[in-house]
Amino acid sequence: MKRIWTRWLPAAAVPAVAAVAVLAGGASAVTPPAPSNPEQVLALVAGHTARQFSGTVEEKADLGLPSIPSQALGPASNSSSLGSAATILELLTTSHTARVYADGPTKLRVQVMDQLAERDAVRNGRDAWTYDSKTNTATHVVLPSGESETKGSAPGTSAPTGAPSVAALTPDQLAQRFLAAAGPSTNVTLGPATTVADHAAYTLVLTPKTSGTLVASVQISVESQTGLPLSVDVYAKGQSDPAFHTAFQKLDLHAPDASVFAFTPPSGATIKQEQLPAPKAGSGSAAKPTASPKPTEHARSGLTAAKSWDSVVVIPANKVPPGFTDSAIVKQLASPVADGRLLSSSLVNILITNDGRVIAGAVPAATLMAAAAK
Repeated sequence: MKRIWTRWLPAAAVPAVAAVAVLAGGASAVTPPAPSNPEQVLALVAGHTARQFSGTVEEKADLGLPSIPSQALGPASNSSSLGSAATILELLTTSHTARVYADGPTKLRVQVMDQLAERDAVRNGRDAWTYDSKTNTATHVVLPSGESETKGSAPGTSAPTGAPSVAALTPDQLAQRFLAAAGPSTNVTLGPATTVADHAAYTLVLTPKTSGTLVASVQISVESQTGLPLSVDVYAKGQSDPAFHTAFQKLDLHAPDASVFAFTPPSGATIKQEQLPAPKAGSGSAAKPTASPKPTEHARSGLTAAKSWDSVVVIPANKVPPGFTDSAIVKQLASPVADGRLLSSSLVNILITNDGRVIAGAVPAATLMAAAAK
């Protein structure tokens, strides 16, 4: 994963802290001496050495929204933008437990354990699979030769873009997204040392400087020796408990058995062969980050979800697949507004406009209305 946020770290901090992490190796439940400044912890994350691990991750949301099963979200989309939108909707309404495995950047697996069902995303070299036991359908993609093998990528970060999304974000993935959206637009401080999944950890606290976001703060627990993010808690304004939480419940910093990544579809499964489109120079995702009516000074590009805290994402109507806006979750949760229908929560608002666009952001509804009028 490209860590674009490292450019606002002091240049000398990255190699120094990364070297300490490499020499330390392993993990300990004994809390080490606290770092003297957040830059040291940011550098530790930027150079984190946890390339091999396995564990169990818990995700849960507390936004006042009822739990809605994944099948209510509508059909899977080949659009990475809509796949992300569907994933966000599910993350906001349904708790998940996932098993995660990594052995370097090209051997990755996430198993999301739904009630009486399971979803998998597996990468083994150039072979990438997703599987949904509810539909007994597997999708296979052969990744192009030379596919990025970025150090420190967590399971799912290299999932095939043409395959259905698996609604799970590891703490590493989510932490990297928030850090990519940080920088000068964010106050970064140190919180108290803690322990997550029996691993000693430091705490980074990200507080947006802008008042135009629903996010009050984000707390990231970082494994004290490897730099692997172990938990992420997102706090919404006006709530004392985290609005969204993801954390390792168990973590083993050793290579998983190779058989974990040797995926074979179950007998009788429907198998779909997908082919990734050739990348085009200058091409981007369908969802285009759009500055809010009062954009922050330091909007920055990067990951799909990377943007300033008060910006919004606009998905054009022609990129919204049939059935998405009429899905059960929208019908149940969205309220009529002048510009269309609004799905509102304490942390994220999603506007489905009368002309079919989907506009979303961690911003007040009025910000989405203003963006829709442009």
